[in-house]
Amino acid sequence: MSDRSATGLDRSFEHVPDTDQSFENALAKARAGDRLTVADGVELMTTGTDCDGIDPVRKEQVLEAADRRRAEMVGDDVTFVANLNNNVTTACNTGCLFCNFKNTAHQFESEYEGDHTGFTKTPAESRAVVEDALDTGIYEVTSVSGLHPAFVLNEDHREILESYENPYAEVDYKPPEAYDKDPGTYVEQMRAMSVGGVHLHSMTPEEAYHARRGTDWSYEEVYRELKDAGLDSAPGTAAEILVPEVREVICPGKISTAEWVEGMEGAIAAGLDVTATIMYGHVENAAHRVMHLKVIRDLQDRTDGITEFVPLSFVYQNTPLYERGLVTEGAADAEDELMIAVSRLFLDNIDNIQSSWVKFGNAKSLKLLNCGANDFMGTILSEEITKRAGGGYGEYRSFDDYVEMISAIGRPAVERSTDYRQRRRIAPDDAPHGPMLGPRADGTPMLAGCESDGGEPAPADD
Repeated sequence: MSDRSATGLDRSFEHVPDTDQSFENALAKARAGDRLTVADGVELMTTGTDCDGIDPVRKEQVLEAADRRRAEMVGDDVTFVANLNNNVTTACNTGCLFCNFKNTAHQFESEYEGDHTGFTKTPAESRAVVEDALDTGIYEVTSVSGLHPAFVLNEDHREILESYENPYAEVDYKPPEAYDKDPGTYVEQMRAMSVGGVHLHSMTPEEAYHARRGTDWSYEEVYRELKDAGLDSAPGTAAEILVPEVREVICPGKISTAEWVEGMEGAIAAGLDVTATIMYGHVENAAHRVMHLKVIRDLQDRTDGITEFVPLSFVYQNTPLYERGLVTEGAADAEDELMIAVSRLFLDNIDNIQSSWVKFGNAKSLKLLNCGANDFMGTILSEEITKRAGGGYGEYRSFDDYVEMISAIGRPAVERSTDYRQRRRIAPDDAPHGPMLGPRADGTPMLAGCESDGGEPAPADD
C-alpha cells in the first residue's frame, strides 16, 4: 500500500501501512477479543493493505466488531459532562503548523503597536469566568492554553528563569512587565479556577514542560504542586501523533513523544487522572495512527491512569498546514469511523472512547457512537481552539440537546462526572433537563436560549 496519507500530500515516511498480516486474521482476532498487534491495527484501519482505498464491506465489519466490543466493555450508556472551557492565553511561540489558536507572543508585548485577535486572562478574570459558570450548574472546568513567556509555575520558578543570562533566548521567558497583561503563575491560575467544588481539568504535558523549563524539576513535582493548588486531572492533549517522524513535520518545536509520555507518567504518579488524545487526518498515515495507539496502550498498561481516549479529527481550514499546502483536506467520513472503531478494538485497557461533536457535528458524532464510542463530550459553554482553526459546529450543547440526540439512536443518556465515578441516567420524559452533579446544580437547564449546531454559536469568553 502507498505511504501516502489519505488526507495529506505525497510524502516519504519510514513507517508505512504495509504488513504481513491479513485483514481476515486481524478481524478474527478483533472479534475474539484478542489483544491486537500494530500490524492487526493497520489491517483494520485500512480495511486491508492488499488493496488501495477503504473497502466498504470490510469497513462495516470493523465497525460492527467495535460496536459489539463497546457494548461488552461499557454497555449502552452514552455519557456526557457539564463543563466550561476557560483558556487562559493564546500567546505562544511554539509554532505548531496544525494550530491557529495561538498568537506569537511578541504581539502581546506592551510596546507592540499592531492588532491581534488573541487574549490573556489574569487569575482574577479566570476566577470570575468560573464563578459565573458555576451558577449554570457546570462542575468541570477545562483549561488548555498557549505557552506565554511570562507564564511560570510559581515565584520560585520565576526567580530561577530570571537568573539566566539571556532568559528569552535560553528558556523562552520574559517578565510580566513586558506584556500588556500578566497571566500570573500556573499555581495562581489553578487556585483561581478551582472554586466552588468544581473539578479542574488542566495542564497538558506541554504546559507542564513550560512550567518546569529551565529547572531540574520532575514532572511529578510540578504536577504535585499544581494538584495542591486545586488541579484535579490532566488532559492528554499535545499528543497529536506520537511518532517522531510525524512530529518533525507538524510540530518540530513541541515536546517529543518521550517527553509527552514522561509528562503523563508524572501526572499519574502525582495522583491525577489523565485523558489521552490523538489528532489525526493531516500528514500521517494509518501506520502512524496505530503506532500512536500502541504508545497509549503501553502507557495504560504501566499506569492504569487514563480515564478516556479522545480521537480528534484535524480541522484544517485556517491552519498553517493548509495555508502552506501541506494538507488539502481533513479526514474522510470512513477514516473517522475507522479511527473510533480501531481505537475501541486496540485499546483493550481503556473503557471510554469519546465522540467529539465539536469536531464532527451532530450527524457524524451520533454515527460514531455506533462505531465504538460511548462518551459524547460536554456542554463546553465556550470552545475557542477548534473555532479558531475553522470549525463551525458551535460552542454549546444543552442537556435537552443531549437527551434528544442520544434517545434518537435508542441509547440511554447519562450525566457523568469528569472521572466517570458518578453517573446519573436521565429519563427522556422529564424535560426540561439540566445538570444535577455540580456543586450548585439542581436540574435547572443551563442556558435558556443558547443556540447549538446549525445556529449562531454562543459568544466566546474573549
